Amino acid sequence: MAALEEEFTLSVGALGAGPNGVLGVEPSDKTDQFLVTDSSRTVILYKVSDQKPLGSWSVKQGQVITCPAVCNFQTGEYIVVHDNKVLRIWNNEDVNLDKVFKATLSAEVYRIHSIQGTEPVVQFKEGAVRGLEALLAEPQQKIETVISDGEVIKWAKFFMVFRHPALIFITEKHGSYFAYVQMFNSQNLSKYTLLLGPEEKCITLNFTAYVDRKFISLMSISSDGCIYESLIPIYPSDTEKNQRVVKSQLLKAVVSDNSQSGIALTVLDRDHIAVLGPPMPASKDCLSIWNIKFQILQTSKELPQGTSGQLWYYGENLFMLHGKVLTVIPYKCEVSSLAGALGKLKHSQDAGTHTIPHFVNWETSQGYGLGSQNSEQSRRILRRKKLEVSLQPEVPVSEQLLSTIKKDSEKHIEVELRKFLAAKWTPDFHTQIGDIVTGLLGRCKAEPSFYPRNCLIQLIQTHTLSYSLCSGLMEIALEKTDVQMLQLCLHQFPDIPESVTCACLKIFLSIGDDSLQEININMESVFDYSDTEQDEKMEEQPEILQNGFSPENGNCGNFNQKVNEKPQNAAEETTSCPVTPKRAALFRNAILHSAYSEVFLLPHLKDIPAQHITLFLQYLYFLYLKCSENATMTLPGIHPPTLSQIMDWICLLLDANFTVVVMIPEAKRLLINLYKFVKSQISVYSELNKIEVSFRELQKLNQEKNIRGLYSIEVLELF
Repeated sequence: MAALEEEFTLSVGALGAGPNGVLGVEPSDKTDQFLVTDSSRTVILYKVSDQKPLGSWSVKQGQVITCPAVCNFQTGEYIVVHDNKVLRIWNNEDVNLDKVFKATLSAEVYRIHSIQGTEPVVQFKEGAVRGLEALLAEPQQKIETVISDGEVIKWAKFFMVFRHPALIFITEKHGSYFAYVQMFNSQNLSKYTLLLGPEEKCITLNFTAYVDRKFISLMSISSDGCIYESLIPIYPSDTEKNQRVVKSQLLKAVVSDNSQSGIALTVLDRDHIAVLGPPMPASKDCLSIWNIKFQILQTSKELPQGTSGQLWYYGENLFMLHGKVLTVIPYKCEVSSLAGALGKLKHSQDAGTHTIPHFVNWETSQGYGLGSQNSEQSRRILRRKKLEVSLQPEVPVSEQLLSTIKKDSEKHIEVELRKFLAAKWTPDFHTQIGDIVTGLLGRCKAEPSFYPRNCLIQLIQTHTLSYSLCSGLMEIALEKTDVQMLQLCLHQFPDIPESVTCACLKIFLSIGDDSLQEININMESVFDYSDTEQDEKMEEQPEILQNGFSPENGNCGNFNQKVNEKPQNAAEETTSCPVTPKRAALFRNAILHSAYSEVFLLPHLKDIPAQHITLFLQYLYFLYLKCSENATMTLPGIHPPTLSQIMDWICLLLDANFTVVVMIPEAKRLLINLYKFVKSQISVYSELNKIEVSFRELQKLNQEKNIRGLYSIEVLELF
């Protein structure tokens, strides 16, 4: 069970005098000593157990420290940057920073990263990274730009991966976030676009990360109060390609959903995370410890004086700015178990709280029950176990995932699936995806309450599925009225039967507007057509809607008289979109692009209620009018439906339902407009045929006559 012990404050004096309070807290090369950097001019070295400073250094008046001071673990020296480009290096014996080593760099520094086991690295604001020694050898060397124009670095973390240094940093541009992973042993830099998860519709506030086997688990907390996770492969399959990573919800309602600032989080170990922020809209800031393995809150501590939204964790101490002073809260954690998470773990005499170690060398450890007398025997046992493990056949990852699907929770399945999809794809990847979908659907039928929606959406987005491969997928989505998944399937699957397409159309037509507002739908190329200026133009030029033909001279009978009685109502019907933008997106981006055969589609269209058929016809007629507004006869946007597709659907709907629709009063105006449209088209084509015959005769005359002379006048009569 996780526990927060009694807090204590450091005597920081003028700490917090800067505009941002504390700029950073970094460990020193000595145990229990930490460097605290003020956001103005001062760096203080503290011994936490004694709660007193061991040293203090300041830059001159007028100079400003711009990134936290760090310790070079290889030399024991300290490094800081002031005024963005000036780097200083000193040790405990130095008193005045103005007299220590100085190097002026050619570009602005974002952060200096330093951890044990490797030399410090300097990261610049344009994304480039240099080792400290290489940079000091030539301080004015040219620094390249890594991130694109407009991107800003928001967060970065430096750690060891398989004994090699690695850097991950997050950038933001116009509300979109990107993750860069720099591996220093191979000099590979990979870029990932962080896509919003199905549940996420908010602003990302803060990040944290840790290494989980072959992945970097990137966690973020958003303004909706939820924590999201992205799994980024350490060794990507294609470093040249800008890959995409989807964020999935890890914890819900961790802090107040209207918090826009003062929120922070940090990973404590594989199973625990610390969150700083108000749990309720009107409550004070709290430090909370969450068990991400069991999805529960373990403990929390109220911070009545407020915080700056900054949180650091080293060893067994959590650091934060509480009011105007830096506060330290010791943290203890036991082995993560369900009993411990619920506070029901029985403590034996030897059982005590401890911090989970990052790396343990079991072969050389003498403190875990392996006495010196039988150490040789223990090593033999370990070697024998390693040999037994190596001789066992390795279970494929896809089979492990199928085993997980049969028994584990939806959240655990989702995590394992993201790991599987992030790994390098094998030649039989399509077959594996099919097996995984079959396994998920099989459990859905066996357990009605089991519906791994996020997993199914991720699998559809691999572009490897088809209806014939997983016919039960759309069947379940229809049962659940999962509009988002149905839209994805209609967009991705090329072989959907006409009966299923019609069933989707029924749901799209019948679902309420309020329900649609809460659903995440792909709105690509769907525009708000209710523009007043366009309406006015269409009212002023009704002839354009009929391809240049005016029916006034034609004999339209009673229909024309009825239409002319209420021109204003007709204009309103034809110039405003009859459905909401989200419903229009379902029609335009899914139904109209579906493949079908008229013979098989017509019987199913007859089963749709007449009111819904009328609504769909009104929308199709509206799209036709929009096509007629420009010379190219096309709709704006990416992959819009063609005029031919629109007309084919109008004809299909009328063929299947005309005898029913003609009896509905609401459809009367629409049918009159369609009648006028068809009649005008016939008249236009008739006139064009006459002109075509005349032009053919003229062409023959010009070929037969051999006109002599420089100039001639010829009169031709056309009948």
